[in-house]
Amino acid sequence: MQPASKLLSLTLLVLMGTELTQSHFEDKNSKLLGKRRAEMSVPLLKIGVVLSTMAMITNWMSQTLPSLVGLNSTKLSVAPPGVPDRSTGVLPANPEESWQVYSSAQDSEGRCVCTVVAPQQTMCSRDARTKQLRQLLEKVQNMTQSIQNLDQRTQKDLQYVQRMEVQLRGLESKFKQVEESHKQNIAKQYKAIKAKMEELRPMIPVLEEYKADAKLVMQFKEEVKNLTSVLSELQEEIGAFDYEELHNRVSNLEERLRACMQKLACGKLTGISDAITIKTSGSRYGSWMTDPLAADGDTRVWYMDGYHNNRFVREYKSMADFMYSDNFTSHRLPHPWSGTGQVVYNGSIYFNKFQSNTIIKFDFKTATISKSGQLDYAGYNNRYHYSWGGHSDIDLMVDEGGLWAVYATNQNAGNIVISKINPLTLQVIKSYTTNHPKRSAGEAFMICGTLYVTNGYSGGTKVYYAFHTNSSTYEYIDIPLQNKYSHISMLDYNPRDRALYAWNNGHQVLYNVTLFHVIRSEEL
Repeated sequence: MQPASKLLSLTLLVLMGTELTQSHFEDKNSKLLGKRRAEMSVPLLKIGVVLSTMAMITNWMSQTLPSLVGLNSTKLSVAPPGVPDRSTGVLPANPEESWQVYSSAQDSEGRCVCTVVAPQQTMCSRDARTKQLRQLLEKVQNMTQSIQNLDQRTQKDLQYVQRMEVQLRGLESKFKQVEESHKQNIAKQYKAIKAKMEELRPMIPVLEEYKADAKLVMQFKEEVKNLTSVLSELQEEIGAFDYEELHNRVSNLEERLRACMQKLACGKLTGISDAITIKTSGSRYGSWMTDPLAADGDTRVWYMDGYHNNRFVREYKSMADFMYSDNFTSHRLPHPWSGTGQVVYNGSIYFNKFQSNTIIKFDFKTATISKSGQLDYAGYNNRYHYSWGGHSDIDLMVDEGGLWAVYATNQNAGNIVISKINPLTLQVIKSYTTNHPKRSAGEAFMICGTLYVTNGYSGGTKVYYAFHTNSSTYEYIDIPLQNKYSHISMLDYNPRDRALYAWNNGHQVLYNVTLFHVIRSEEL
């Protein structure tokens, strides 16, 4: 095969290979675009193959292109400067087709000197080989552009898949966390419900008794209704019944109802509300109170700051004055008080004289000591105080039954002693010894003849011990007490308000209480 025919065959082979490569790439491209989300590594492999093919085509063009345009075998001979031109002029037959010899001559040394004419520049645009090369270059450029577009789209899809993978892994982790926390919450809720049911189980027999008591109240209601009907008939027919007999029936019913109401006033402590802050004032320790035997409309508040070496008691005209103003009357006591266990009862204040076991009754109206007396063997001067200290050896308190004193003695090994006190003579009516150490108690208060003791004065606080004076028995209970300001130095019950008064770290707070009432028909 001649060199020209070899060159032509090579050119056709390259063109056909290029078209096949392009067709093959376009087919693969359409398939890859459909599967790029599932197989991200295949487009990258194909791109590498196409780039390798382009490198081979570029290398081939750099080696073959000069031979295609006829430059690598063409040599120009030009007469050197100073040598006369002895060539013979020969006009080119067709100067636009190829390189033409214009003239030839021989110099003085016998060398052949030729003059050639290069083809015109416009000739390249009509050359068949040049057109093929241009077409080949355009196809390669189109392929390069397609590869770049495919690469950009592939990179975007790869980034999208990577983001989705991260999101799916995060979502899977969240689902696992939710599942684990759900199991833990269910277990906690089950334990809480079970514990609550155990707490409520002892209330079932009490509720049964309460249902019977409710029937008794309904019977009272029916009897009142019947008496009302009888009285109406008496207005029409006077003398139908004996007046004395009717009066006795009404009096008997009235006494039974009064006894019922008195029993309803007392009950067993079953709950304490959250703390209600009334005012923020004073030091860390102190006491405040109202008179449970004050007349209707008398809402005076008594305020005593500190736990020792103080004699001044503030009197506020009402709870509103205490909350929103500093308008008060100051009363000076004849002796300083000790601790925070003072009470105002029926117009007088009862307090423990500082550094003694003496109780003093001071009348606010006359501003004099109306009575004083000693608690025999009672510890004082920080010997048997509450766990918070503060000279709280003797704590006076009031409930529905009257005046009480809570203290400790050596004879009872430092355990709490409860004494019922006559408010007029300050004599001990009856005493009850308990097994609870006074120093281990945070605070204490009386409700319906039962002494309730807290487990501490700071942090988490609850009422956990109860001593019943009516039966001289005790029990351990569990009633939460919100210690809102972390230090309780005074806690007393007011039977008129049905509330606990507390001094909590310079805050005067109230707690509402829940009492459970049980009325037995045989007691009526």
